[in-house]
Amino acid sequence: MKVLFNSLLLFSFSLVASAQTAPGTTPARSPAGPTPGPVLTLHDALTTALKNSLDIQISQTNVEVQNLRNNAGFAGALPNVALNASNNVIINNTRQEFNAGDPRAATGARSTQYNVGLAGSYLLYNGGRVVATRKRLDELAQISQLQLNSTVQNVLADVSLKYYAVVQQQRYIRTLEASVEVSRQKLRLIDARQSVGLANNADRFQAQLDLNAQLLTQQQQVLAAQQATADLLRALTLDLNQAVAVEDTIPVDRSLSWAELQGALDKNPDLLAADRQVRVNELIERETRANRYPSFGLNAGTNFARSQNAVGNTLFNQSYGPYAGLGLSVPVYTGGVNKKLVDIARLNTRTTELQRETLQRNYRLNALKAWESYEKQLSLVTTAEQSYTTARQLLKLVQMRLDAGLSTLVDVKLAQQSFEDAGYRLVNYRYAAKSAEITLRQLAALLTP
Repeated sequence: MKVLFNSLLLFSFSLVASAQTAPGTTPARSPAGPTPGPVLTLHDALTTALKNSLDIQISQTNVEVQNLRNNAGFAGALPNVALNASNNVIINNTRQEFNAGDPRAATGARSTQYNVGLAGSYLLYNGGRVVATRKRLDELAQISQLQLNSTVQNVLADVSLKYYAVVQQQRYIRTLEASVEVSRQKLRLIDARQSVGLANNADRFQAQLDLNAQLLTQQQQVLAAQQATADLLRALTLDLNQAVAVEDTIPVDRSLSWAELQGALDKNPDLLAADRQVRVNELIERETRANRYPSFGLNAGTNFARSQNAVGNTLFNQSYGPYAGLGLSVPVYTGGVNKKLVDIARLNTRTTELQRETLQRNYRLNALKAWESYEKQLSLVTTAEQSYTTARQLLKLVQMRLDAGLSTLVDVKLAQQSFEDAGYRLVNYRYAAKSAEITLRQLAALLTP
């Protein structure tokens, strides 16, 4: 009997060892866990996202479009040159009567007219509209680049959160695997006790029910991990059936400084784009006011004209030569439309200024909330780590007391539940702290692969 008791005690130590796996380490996988695949690091995931992201490709296309539009031709600062040509053949039935002489009639008289002209025009002055348009196009090109930078930050933040969501779900699985292994060994211990008459069927049935319940929870958690992995693969624009494995920890940077983050917040691409959008609307005001000023331009070109007539006073006529001139257009009255357009442009500028101020307030509020969450979660992580260590020690002690006959299965079950809850809380707090860190870096435009 003493030999059996010593064997059971040794068995319990192996049971405790399997329960001591911390959330930051990797125990052996259960067959119910996700199918292992190539390890995908966060750096690899972010690099893949930058290469494959459709949102980034769309933003890059918008940048190219704005760069193509950003030139003097679109602003109207370059001359327009056109070559015009025509050849008309006219067949008329003609009857002519003269002061002296007999009337003259012709049927099917043919006339041919040729005209070729090269015409050019160049705008010299139109109230500064060309200059304002040129500046506006440049601002729009800069805005498109800032929007691309914002898209990059959004993609990096989204992929980072989805990556650590997979780590979080798989850490849950690790905790459940450790607890399931404890339940398996507990069931084997009860079977060994029952074989020598130290346990009854009720204990065995309860241990089996506890194990089955944990296995079901583990399967549900595996499904949650698979769905989180699918979200990550979609964000990376990869095959959803591709098997991947992620890193096993959620590292949290504790060195962030609120003062540095506040300074970097002013470089957020969305806020910079909002500033430039105000400038764009101010330039639209200048363009609209230019419609109220005279427009002055230069016209020049050369023409060649030739006509042949079967009947008439002039049977043949040909002329060619250059020409040049100046054109002036002065708006006198437009029904007040130009004035109203200026007022509308001024109101639109005011609207963009209010939108910029609202965006700045929202970003600063979000940054402050993320910072408060970051600090709070860091303190919770410290407490959760202490609780996890205590729960692990409690489970070890209760198992040893069970082996000595001083604890019941209920005590072991409660200790297991405390161990699982402590593991869940630790992983949750680490993920929440990491999420706040990612949000702060995104708002400050500090995310990099």
